[in-house]
Amino acid sequence: MSWVLVVVGFSALIILHEFGHFIVAKRTGMRVERFFLFFPPKLVSVKRGETEYGIGMIPLGGFVKITGMNPEELEPRAAPEGDPEAKAGRDTPEGLLERVESAGQDPGEREQLPPEVLKRAYYNQPVWKRVAVIAAGPAVNVVLAFLILFVLAFSLNEITGPGLRIAEVTSDSAAKGQLRAGDKVISIDGQALDDVNGTTRADRYRELIGSHECAGQQTDGCQAAQPVSIVVDRNGQRVPLQISPRYDPAAEQVLLGVRFEPTDVTPINTPAQAADYSADTMWLITSKTVSAIARIFLPEQREQLSGPVGSSRALNEAIGFGTQEALFILALISLSLGVINLFPFLPLDGGHIFWSLVEKLRGERVPFSVIERASAIGFLLILMLFVVGLSNDLGRLGDDALNPR
Repeated sequence: MSWVLVVVGFSALIILHEFGHFIVAKRTGMRVERFFLFFPPKLVSVKRGETEYGIGMIPLGGFVKITGMNPEELEPRAAPEGDPEAKAGRDTPEGLLERVESAGQDPGEREQLPPEVLKRAYYNQPVWKRVAVIAAGPAVNVVLAFLILFVLAFSLNEITGPGLRIAEVTSDSAAKGQLRAGDKVISIDGQALDDVNGTTRADRYRELIGSHECAGQQTDGCQAAQPVSIVVDRNGQRVPLQISPRYDPAAEQVLLGVRFEPTDVTPINTPAQAADYSADTMWLITSKTVSAIARIFLPEQREQLSGPVGSSRALNEAIGFGTQEALFILALISLSLGVINLFPFLPLDGGHIFWSLVEKLRGERVPFSVIERASAIGFLLILMLFVVGLSNDLGRLGDDALNPR
């Protein structure tokens, strides 16, 4: 049942993304030929007015077919075979889709668009209209992510101070018998956490503990050469402690073996607080997404990338935890879909926006042969992201790939 909800969730994100393109194209007077979930071959469809609505057989996304996005449609007759701009048009994502849909059709039988339809074609529209249509898809995903997080915020607490306390001490840990649940942390290695901004408190804790290392080789369970100096408030009294953390190969650092939680939290109960939570979370995820992709050539960054399999699995597991977790993951996937689609490379939406803006600055249309050559770089980057993400997904699945839950 959870995988059914995953498919429904992803399908909703795709439909809403494409609906953004669809509704703005309609509002700006463009002719929308098709609005499909998934890619051809066509599974089922129905025509309403001038638009065909349907579902394809290849579940890799969705598309809105707007007249004139394939440059060949604007040609009054079939271009010579050697025409470089005609070849460029055939090799655009829209041209490829056109060829898949009309496989086996004689090129000479292509329907010539009447003048009243040509005037409504995508590439015959002002730049601002084209940018608005293309930007509408990612905008829907970003707004959807904000709304999900906004609603979710009212079931959460807001951290209002930098205080930190011990929530749990794990059995057989380095801190067992010294730290207790409820101890409030005053300082670690002489640094008062009250001096650390609340948003970086957990990261700073990891840095302070992780700066300690075992003497010689770091092996499973080895003790740090220097103990961690930690001062806690226990029932109103200051208790200084010296604890030697132990190395955990999974975390790749030494750990005390405790779980911390903030001491100062209040429920989020106003729209302003919910909006702040949504905006802060979206900014954090966006910055991390852009940073990870910008540093894709670093091995540690490549290992963090996920593809569709990993995203699906994360959403499936989150649904197993509960509604809050599932909505949070869905919001992050929607946000990532919107952000990544704005990268300025074709066939992403950002690529269409980029070349439309270049045309506006030049004052004339960019030859499609130029766009084709420049877009090859973007296509290779997208392909690399897909391959790396899928490889990481399969690696994380491991033996579970053969034993799905």
